[in-house]
Amino acid sequence: MLLWIALATPVVSVDRLGLNEPRSAGQQLAGLVVLAAAVTLRRAHPLPAFLLTAALGLATAPSLFTLAYGPAFAVLALFLGRRADRARTALIGFGGIAVVGTLKVAVRGVDPTVEWAVLMATLVFGAVFPWLAGRYWRQGRELAAAGWARADQLEREQRIVADRARLRERARIAQDMHDSLGHELSLIAVRAGALQVAPDLPDPHRAAAADLRAAASQATDRLHTIIGLLREEGDEQAPLAPVGESVEALVARAQQSGLRITYVDERGRPGAQRGPARRESTEGTERTEGTVHRVVQEALTNAAKHAPGAHVTVTVTRDGPATKVTVTNGRSGAQGSDVPAPPSGGGSGLRALRTRVTDLDGTLEAGPHGDGFRVTARLPDRGITPRPAAPTAPTAPRLTEARRRTALGFGAAVATGALLVGGTFAWYAYTRTHSVLDPTDYARLRVGDPRAEVERVLPDRTVADPPLERAPTPPPRGADCAYYRSSGELFTSVAHFRLCFEGDDREARLVDKAVIPTTQDQQNQDQQNRERVR
Repeated sequence: MLLWIALATPVVSVDRLGLNEPRSAGQQLAGLVVLAAAVTLRRAHPLPAFLLTAALGLATAPSLFTLAYGPAFAVLALFLGRRADRARTALIGFGGIAVVGTLKVAVRGVDPTVEWAVLMATLVFGAVFPWLAGRYWRQGRELAAAGWARADQLEREQRIVADRARLRERARIAQDMHDSLGHELSLIAVRAGALQVAPDLPDPHRAAAADLRAAASQATDRLHTIIGLLREEGDEQAPLAPVGESVEALVARAQQSGLRITYVDERGRPGAQRGPARRESTEGTERTEGTVHRVVQEALTNAAKHAPGAHVTVTVTRDGPATKVTVTNGRSGAQGSDVPAPPSGGGSGLRALRTRVTDLDGTLEAGPHGDGFRVTARLPDRGITPRPAAPTAPTAPRLTEARRRTALGFGAAVATGALLVGGTFAWYAYTRTHSVLDPTDYARLRVGDPRAEVERVLPDRTVADPPLERAPTPPPRGADCAYYRSSGELFTSVAHFRLCFEGDDREARLVDKAVIPTTQDQQNQDQQNRERVR
């Protein structure tokens, strides 16, 4: 209602202020009704609402420029850009208005060039500019909404990344528990087994050692079950912290627990390096040493669990640009050991170990060897090769692209409007300055002069839209009349001269000449006539 009142105010006020041609009360009422319908339809049907206001403008003036309906025309164009989904419908509407206005200008008896230029300028500045402003407004709101949606998505992705980090940390802890605690429990079981078969141990102590060995084996199995729940297949392996223990110390600790181990290290020590290359080599060596430690630890754990009492051989050699580690154990119960192998459902430790070796671009082989089992790992002496990240689709700069398109649209509209306005002004100036009849020449003309002599002093053009309503007398019936300006001033009201001819082209003569005064002169003359009559 407030919008309708604001748009209806010019419709009612321009006639009262004398800024428009007077209209009847019925015409004003019809315009207000049509304007109310357009305001009502602006949300659901923006294009029909805009076309209704355009129809009001075309019905009032062929050039579409009216002070009464111009504000409503621009405001509804703004809502059209704000509400319409596609630009094609609006452009079709603009084209239809231009065609209808052009046809109306063509059938009207006025100078078509000026009227058509005013029509185009009104369409550009009164419709296209507000429509572009509405589209820019809409794009800004859509981009703001898309930005908030993107922020929400980034927050969700951040939560997902945090959850994945927690899962990786859980997998790391599980792997560390499996490798470290499982190894320690296996060594406890080996020590208990050695104590159980000691010949000088009393029977009660022998039974306690057997119970301790069984409890350690059961704890290892329960640890394996828990690790199976914590670790999921396919989990991304997080890098583990450095073990802080050398392979020699690991083997020595296992020997102290009762394992019979032969350790051979045939690697050569590389010379010292400097600078970044040394740092890269050090990092690669630390990763390789940590993985070698894990391989030996897992292999000794499996040997203690599945082949108690067997002899184990650990060999670390240099194989070209790589380090090769081999852990081989013999048959269970070697050298007279009668302790049975504890049951276990192993396998996950080797799978995790294979994944870690593969991440270092190495190879791992594990399987039966003679009467026992062998684990062989080959590791390159360099760091982990970064895996290529999944390609991500490039995100287009939507905001920059939208601003660029809007700037181009506004620039094209401004250029078009400037050309239309400039062309209109140039044509207006040309027609006004080339249709001026000098008052002195007009005064020398006499009724009855041949047309050929009169045309010698006439300008090149005639006035296409003379003020006929201010003419003091009607022109002679059947006469051919022409109108001329008395001055070349462009933006002021000037007097016009009327010359009427009768007869054939060769024998035509001037039969009437009259001066059409300006609006101010006519008002002054009317005032003088009223004074004379009084």
